[in-house]
Amino acid sequence: MSELALTVVMPAFNEAEILETSVKSVVEGLRERGNPFEVVIVENGSTDGTDAIADSLATSFPEVRVEHCPDADYGRALRAGLLSARGEVIVNFDTDFFDLDFLDAAVARVNEPGGPTIVVGTKRGEGAHDSRAPLRKLATAVFSTVLRVAFGLHVSDTHGIKAMRRAQVEPFARACTFGQDLFDTELILRVERAGLQTAEIPVGVEELRPARTSIARRVPRTLLGLVKLRITLFRDRHG
Repeated sequence: MSELALTVVMPAFNEAEILETSVKSVVEGLRERGNPFEVVIVENGSTDGTDAIADSLATSFPEVRVEHCPDADYGRALRAGLLSARGEVIVNFDTDFFDLDFLDAAVARVNEPGGPTIVVGTKRGEGAHDSRAPLRKLATAVFSTVLRVAFGLHVSDTHGIKAMRRAQVEPFARACTFGQDLFDTELILRVERAGLQTAEIPVGVEELRPARTSIARRVPRTLLGLVKLRITLFRDRHG
């Protein structure tokens, strides 16, 4: 398997309206930087033509390839993209939220001698700007507080954009069992519990479309998932 400097993984579910524009922006921006890269679109369970748009982008841009997953599951799509990546560093972007300035800064941190294994783009740290609705920001704050208090998480955010060193992260990604909202949370917790370093860089959040899932549905689902995740990690450590 040939090795590239960078893989950008972009899960896509029913993103027909913005997928082409987002991927083109990322590809053109990375071409300007001059380092070898690939963009992996992980289409998962779309019903609006996103799959065809993704395939067309892969035909138009040699740096783009597509993974198709049958089920609409963000976490499992992200895991599939990570495990198929060829880049020395992996950056995950969302179709509606990507930031090439973050990519530059985070990749540089990951590539430092002794640098962190994962760098998170935090919406909550000092210097961050979050333009989302107040209720969504509150949900993020509660989620992050639970992770810090109950799990000992070192960073202030787990969802959203991040950069990671593939060789170190891949075995932990293979060990992860949770999908949907909790894959990246489980991944970061496993990395930290193995004694590897994580870090964060503040980002500005300007999403390109409304959230897919309402707070009323997502919060109970996520809290129940955290209980199950706590049990799983306990069993893994003591089993």
